[in-house]
Amino acid sequence: MLYEITKRIIDIVGSIILLILFSPVIIITTIVIKLSSKGPVLADIPKRVGRNGKLFRLYKFRSMIVNAHSLIRRDPRFKKLYEEYKKTNYKLHSDPRVTPIGRFIRKYSIDEIPQFVNVLRGEMSIVGPRAYFPDELKQQTKRYPQSKKYIDVVLSVRPGITGFWQVTGRSEINFDKRFEMDATYARKKSIWFDLMILLKTPWAMISGKGAV
Repeated sequence: MLYEITKRIIDIVGSIILLILFSPVIIITTIVIKLSSKGPVLADIPKRVGRNGKLFRLYKFRSMIVNAHSLIRRDPRFKKLYEEYKKTNYKLHSDPRVTPIGRFIRKYSIDEIPQFVNVLRGEMSIVGPRAYFPDELKQQTKRYPQSKKYIDVVLSVRPGITGFWQVTGRSEINFDKRFEMDATYARKKSIWFDLMILLKTPWAMISGKGAV
């Protein structure tokens, strides 16, 4: 109980402070996205799986063409790309759907900044497991059956903006290892572990290592 209360206070206070600090970046990114490509500023992505399996809309700056997530799943032109997408743990190192400005904001995790609103809404935490797509969980646990045993553990906590595997290797880590690391984080439930991850996050963002 003490952990939950402390973590929630840190989430609320931290998100407010960081949204204020990042406000110039938010304004500039909004303007650049509007001027550089057609479509909304925020990404039109499917809902993610949150705590206890509850679906929610995750806020991100749009880094792809409009309807990118729908197109790759339904448009015959992207059939081969979708197969590659599933095989590479739902990450593509050369994704034709990403806009020029999108590559930059994804590399340095600028697209993640709007998620602090999700944190304030109680849907996410600053630190936690990845917020997975429903079909991603289904397909990847089918591909890696050994990962199924971690589902309930991972979904027992709020997903996070940053997390254990994100500061360790980001997209370079395969799904099964990522999921196992997410489960390890969920089991520990430690403020000190959160602080360790937070201290590593700025370097992961600046270096852009493992980002796609």
